[in-house]
Amino acid sequence: MKMEIVIAIISFLGTLIGTLGGIVASSRITAYRIEQLEKKVEEHNRFARRMPVVERDIEVINHRIKDLEENEKGKEK
Repeated sequence: MKMEIVIAIISFLGTLIGTLGGIVASSRITAYRIEQLEKKVEEHNRFARRMPVVERDIEVINHRIKDLEENEKGKEK
């Protein structure tokens, strides 16, 4: 009878340790994946902040090209 109780306690402790180990491992993986997603979001946000500047610069460049083309056409006549 005593041996059965000892075996039950050892089994319980093994199960407890295994379960806690699984929870810790799962928690670490989840934290790592969240960290990676946060990095991707930050990268996207930097890109989104720069886009209006790029669009404005493209407008300026297009306007300059149009002016140069008009000047070139005026010189040909």
